[in-house]
Amino acid sequence: MTESSHRAAIRTARSVVVKIGTTALTTPTGEFDVARLNDLAEAIESRMKAGSDVVIVSSGAIAAGLDPLGLSKRPRDLATKQAAASVGQVALVNSWSTAFRRYQRTVGQVLLTAHDISQRVQHTNAARTLDRLRSLHAVAIVNENDTVATNEIRFGDNDRLSALVAHLVGADALILLSDIDGLYDGDPRKATEDRPVRFIPEIAADGDLDGVVASEGSHLGTGGMTSKLSAALLAADAGVPVLLAAASDAAAALSAASVGTVFAARPARMSSRRFWLRHAAETSGALTLDAGAVRAVREHRRSLLPAGITALSGRFHGGDVVELRDPDGHLIGRGMVAYDAAELATMLGSSTADLPAELRRPAVHADDLVAV
Repeated sequence: MTESSHRAAIRTARSVVVKIGTTALTTPTGEFDVARLNDLAEAIESRMKAGSDVVIVSSGAIAAGLDPLGLSKRPRDLATKQAAASVGQVALVNSWSTAFRRYQRTVGQVLLTAHDISQRVQHTNAARTLDRLRSLHAVAIVNENDTVATNEIRFGDNDRLSALVAHLVGADALILLSDIDGLYDGDPRKATEDRPVRFIPEIAADGDLDGVVASEGSHLGTGGMTSKLSAALLAADAGVPVLLAAASDAAAALSAASVGTVFAARPARMSSRRFWLRHAAETSGALTLDAGAVRAVREHRRSLLPAGITALSGRFHGGDVVELRDPDGHLIGRGMVAYDAAELATMLGSSTADLPAELRRPAVHADDLVAV
């Protein structure tokens, strides 16, 4: 079978983010499995020896903390989850450190929250840290900082985090490894002779996902096919090709990219700033636009002027990111607003010519705006 150009892009990528799910690091009974981690480290080391830079996004901290704390199953309450993560994070990074020490490699731990990614300064600092670790030939082990994250700011078993990190470091490919060997049009665990499911080797065009029904996560991890599919589409939309494969096929996934499902990247890579605006930044409010302003933003990507704004909500300040909504309330874009909410409220619907000279700049400049 001829190799597709999308698989070739992953096979030859010089910079790769590898996301490893909780189920890839645990036994069927939920115990943290160091042997599995060592096997994955060996496959990753082979990829690095072949010349690729690799950043690892590793789940498993909470699972690794269960046994030391005498817990028999993943806790449901936030405080116990955070306690398990606090203990397990030490065991997890030590296991990665021990595994890579066999290859004379040093690891560095980078803990992030959704808030870190959403704030432009922290976002930039995280990118610099990861880039510097790579330049120093250290292996970055990234995980969500579960000890401070809350239910309201979760990445989803690190799937979304891995897509954000892939763009953050300018990766050429993202490889998602878990207990799922690829994308099916239904849950393969529920397949029967009467209702079979179809394996989908490649997502490359609109319509390839028609009829696909994604499943939720396991009892150990918070991700599932829904989470992985969302992360894969996010990364692909940003210009990063994605391979979704089983951790048991890690060697083949990391070498030949011959297994799993590949998601083709959009032709043009999104700039870091536009990606941050569209996918990562927290919003502090919303602006409602009239029909003319909606067309200007969506079809022509023009700056948003106060004259095109009919209403606003939220407490935002100049430099904050706000949602842009059409007259029916549908989200049509996001942008960095130039004015405080109180100031902008006095300008709604006003022509630029009618405003004082110091208030004649756009409410949202075209360079700070992205349609969704």
